[in-house]
Amino acid sequence: MAESVIDIQVKKTTSSKLNQVDWENLPFGRVFSDHMLVMDYKDGKWHTPEVLPFGDLQLHPATSAIHYGQSIFEGLKAYRNENGEVVIFRPDMNAKRFRASCQRMCMADVPEELFLQCVQKIVAIDKEWIPKKKGYSLYIRPFLFATDDYIGIKPSDSYKFMIFTCPVGAYYSEPLSVKIEEKFTRAVEGGVGRAKTAGNYAASLYPAKLGKEEGFHQLVWTDAKEHKYIEESGTMNIMFVIDGKLITPSETSDTILPGITKRSVVELAQSWGMTVEERKVTVEEIIDSAKSGKLSEAFGAGTAATIAPINSIGFRGEMYNLPSVETREFSNKVHAHLDAIKAGTVEDEFNWITKVSL
Repeated sequence: MAESVIDIQVKKTTSSKLNQVDWENLPFGRVFSDHMLVMDYKDGKWHTPEVLPFGDLQLHPATSAIHYGQSIFEGLKAYRNENGEVVIFRPDMNAKRFRASCQRMCMADVPEELFLQCVQKIVAIDKEWIPKKKGYSLYIRPFLFATDDYIGIKPSDSYKFMIFTCPVGAYYSEPLSVKIEEKFTRAVEGGVGRAKTAGNYAASLYPAKLGKEEGFHQLVWTDAKEHKYIEESGTMNIMFVIDGKLITPSETSDTILPGITKRSVVELAQSWGMTVEERKVTVEEIIDSAKSGKLSEAFGAGTAATIAPINSIGFRGEMYNLPSVETREFSNKVHAHLDAIKAGTVEDEFNWITKVSL
């Protein structure tokens, strides 16, 4: 049965900013495309989505999201492949994760097909903003926030769903130094760690600031009860290669955000015959493996970061250096293969790529 096409109204800008962009210098998340998509939830239903010129919002001082934190978001990327087609990497997984966040945060549900068609529409309209430079992409930010003008702790009755896009280069420009965090906590069992909600990131800012003052790029979060188990890093899931096996914390816990890039890495590794273990990973195991030389690779996996190599791990005042990035067989291979899938230079055997109708 054919999927119904959603009516999306379009009002294009009369003054594009394309010619003002320095395409050789694209700081991540600071250059914005010409348009944004806006859709309101009122009276128990979603109203017609609109694509409008990018601009500021006008909000009531009592806007519920500001006071009570009902705010979630996603991040995905669009690319132009070798054939000139515009493609998006695994948007169906973002749509599913967005719905899961809606449920946990008690927010109006955004059906997957509605989410996907809105994403495709804004990308199609701002397709000229997709950078042509290798390693660059169009970052897509869908988000949803509560809009009741009401001071009272309850789920909002109204919401605003929006999408804007940013042409971006690499999130990290160098291999990372990370610190295993034992004092502060990102998420606790029964909390909202599995949701991609704004408050999770706000809570991480202070410990991350302290880590940066010590010279670290990112923290590696551990469990809230004992600080015994590795969970994830600040902007990405974390993965290790130990004795030739790919090892990563299991997502069965409700304290870890299910990662789309991580899932892709796992599925590729399995298809290549590599042993993959998704399980509890202790801090002790990682440190012992680093000391013995069995830890050959550590890297972050995320939409913004893609594959971010970790070259040193800090723990209790000691630094553990890993082999040079150039020698890392698996993470370099998986990074190159993911790039090739997006570029259309290898077969998309998992059907991860969605082509945008222009």
